[in-house]
Amino acid sequence: MKINIVIPCYNEQEVLAKTIDVLGKLSERIKQETGADTQLLLVDDGSKDHTWLMIKEAAEAHPFVSGIKLSHNRGHQNALWAGMEASIDHCDAMVSIDADLQDDENVILDMVKQLKEGKDIIYGVRKERKTDTFFKRFTAQAFYKIMQMADKEVIYNHADFRMMSNRTLKALMQYSERNLFLRAIVRELGFKEGFVYYDRKAREAGESKYPLKKMLAFSIDGITSFSVAPLKFITFMGLAMTFVAIVMILFALVEYFKGETIQGWTSMLVSLWFIGGIITTGVGITGLYIGKIYTEVKRRPRYFIEERV
Repeated sequence: MKINIVIPCYNEQEVLAKTIDVLGKLSERIKQETGADTQLLLVDDGSKDHTWLMIKEAAEAHPFVSGIKLSHNRGHQNALWAGMEASIDHCDAMVSIDADLQDDENVILDMVKQLKEGKDIIYGVRKERKTDTFFKRFTAQAFYKIMQMADKEVIYNHADFRMMSNRTLKALMQYSERNLFLRAIVRELGFKEGFVYYDRKAREAGESKYPLKKMLAFSIDGITSFSVAPLKFITFMGLAMTFVAIVMILFALVEYFKGETIQGWTSMLVSLWFIGGIITTGVGITGLYIGKIYTEVKRRPRYFIEERV
């Protein structure tokens, strides 16, 4: 059995040397305990620092390291897709893990064992976030709760740390959409699933590539890429406002026939601003979906590979 560990990298020069060293030692353990051969595939997502130079040096020094460099920064999901696509003809299974190693790499051994037991997709799920700051922990948990509200299939506290068999990779490659949200797409495949649980570790060097701004953008992109929940919400709000309008019309007619004039600019202005806000929000959400349709219709390439080692 051959396993590829795909590691998307973006400006990871501070932590990359340790990542390669840790995963290299893990590869030896996997070989000893399961008999599986392991290859590291590092995907440079258009880094601006010396990440690619370090990948090239590592590939020259270690036979178990290879790398691909994307011509431009295409985002984590596209970098991960590039690694999976490059691995599909060269492995029996693939593991994806971030370069910061905040996800516990040791549970990959448990993933391999579950794979041998017949599981096709094994998800890494975080038990604790004690090493995160309060703000990071709060925003991350809010993100997962919002995602689960939009799509119940999304696994709480699972990011992109997972193992996939070769046949599930081939099935995944049949998805041609450009707006990728792999956490939901992989779950939709429907193959036999397994789970491993671990405590999230602290980042040892460098800075997080997912500050609040990017996390919000990713959550909006994920919801609108894989769910019509916002459109259903707009429909619900429209129906609710229609009901309120009918009630107000009936109230106004009753007051009119009673000969009483309804006074109050305040109530009128509040109603106008509220309805205006609902309409503007609805148009904005609809615009997001139209923008995604525009992107999909053009069928532009996800990425270009500039160099391989």
